[in-house]
Amino acid sequence: MLKVDINGVNIYYEVHGQGQPLILLHHGFGCTKIWEDLLPKFAAKYKVVSYDRRGFGESDKGEDFWDYYRSEQYNQNSVEELSILLEHLNIKDEIRLLGQCEGGVIGFYYAAQYPQRVKAIAISSTLCYSKIRMSELNSSRLFPSFEEADSEFQHKLVYWHGETWARRFYSLALPGGGAYGSGVFDLRDILKNIQCPALVLYPDRSGLFEVEQAVLMYRSLPDGELAVLPCCGHNTYALQPEEYQRIILSFFERHR
Repeated sequence: MLKVDINGVNIYYEVHGQGQPLILLHHGFGCTKIWEDLLPKFAAKYKVVSYDRRGFGESDKGEDFWDYYRSEQYNQNSVEELSILLEHLNIKDEIRLLGQCEGGVIGFYYAAQYPQRVKAIAISSTLCYSKIRMSELNSSRLFPSFEEADSEFQHKLVYWHGETWARRFYSLALPGGGAYGSGVFDLRDILKNIQCPALVLYPDRSGLFEVEQAVLMYRSLPDGELAVLPCCGHNTYALQPEEYQRIILSFFERHR
């Protein structure tokens, strides 16, 4: 099991394949395991790096994770985490970033801060902005508790994080935190600073975010591209994996 100490916390990571680096950023309930069915095709073309952000999957939480997760510095800390991981892996080439939902937020923050490091970025199912506080949005669209979630969601969360932490983490995420925070969320000021080509991939039937969010995000990007998956729910990578990968890989190939 590969881990690197980042600011006193052990962060789990995986490296697959060879070639130009592609960094995978998991969503706000997931970990590296969300990519396992997609890795063979990605790794056939790129050197793929996936990792569990602090508190997710196999990465350690640290003693102050609750405060860390709710901190207004969460996104900046996550950018630093990614930067240190890349330095540890001695990756000096331009990278490609692929972020799912919350992972897209981290990717955009990194690309805005380190424009010279990012060749292209693709995101899927990422919120552009909210009209209400994220705590309110979560309470209206997420299960009221882990116990009230459907069995498929419970099974996934336990598989990703273990039963004890899955329950605790869900209760932590419900009132808001992480990359989306708990207040009103707005990514547009960050998006205008993204200099590299950026693909917005969105489902038309997400139970969390309306498809109109994709257009707002696309129009906020200086060099944006837009693709919409029809008859697809929020977790695009799992619901339409072949089409998801086809669009993502085609985008990255156009911007070699």
